[in-house]
Parts: sequence; C-alpha cells; structure tokens
Amino acid sequence: MDISFMTSEGKFNFRACAVIINDNKLLAMKDDKSPYYFLPGGRIQMGERAEGALIREVYEELGITAEIVRSLWLNQGFFTEDVEQVRFHEVCLYFLVDVATSHLTELGQTFQSTEGSRTHTFEWLDFHTLKDLYFYPKFLKTEIFNLPDGLTLRTEVE
Repeated sequence: MDISFMTSEGKFNFRACAVIINDNKLLAMKDDKSPYYFLPGGRIQMGERAEGALIREVYEELGITAEIVRSLWLNQGFFTEDVEQVRFHEVCLYFLVDVATSHLTELGQTFQSTEGSRTHTFEWLDFHTLKDLYFYPKFLKTEIFNLPDGLTLRTEVE
C-alpha cells in the first residue's frame, strides 16, 4: 500500500525520486497526463525503505536497476497540482543515481517507455534550461547547481 492518502484538505504523498545526471544534464520525464517535467521515482509503500522504493520505481519506469550513490535532499512541498487542481502535502527523498552500467546514455536526448497503460517521455535537460521549463520540484532549478564539488558520475562503462 502506497503511503498516499486523501483528506478533506488535500492529498499526502511520501515519495522517493532519482536524480540522474550525465554531462551536466538531468534526466526528467513527463507522462501522457502531465504537461510538466518531473523526476523518475514514485510513492513509497508502507513498510518499504525509501531506497527500495526508488529501485522499484526506476525499474518500473526505465527498466534498469538503479545504483544509488547517496541521498541528496529531503524536501517537504506544499502545492496545488496543475492538472487536477488537488492540494498536496508531499515529503520526498531525493537520491543521486548512477546509470553508467545501463543503456540510458545511449538512447539519445529524448526517449519513451511504457509502464502499464501509461507512456512516459524522458528527456535529458541541460541544467541551465531548468529555470525556464515547466519543471517540478521548483527548488531543484537552483539546487542542482549547489551539488558538492567532486560529485560527478561515470558516464561510460569502465
């Protein structure tokens, strides 16, 4: 059971998201019902560790096994979702994920995957374009530039 529930005041979500970086680009996605970009990941289930949820969600969305490098951010967000106009209180854990041993960097700038009946479109977004894009979470538009020095990922399989 996902840790997500509706109340009379809105919806609560507990999520884990993957920060996947390659050559100063961030892998983001859209689905067929959302006009904005967001990060791969999803809801954490009751009794599930956040790291396990992230590995499960990345596999479901991208078909790869995530290699978590480290945790990056814990963010508590309050927002009204643009499509369905639902008020959210969301707690999300963000993890840096290494995809060097996967096929993701070979798929090009934009690619698609299917999860059940939903189609996801993935795109490598240049860090500097985030500020001008319809992208959530908003804090990442600036925080992506504040990653610690030396926090680089392999971009080729050794």
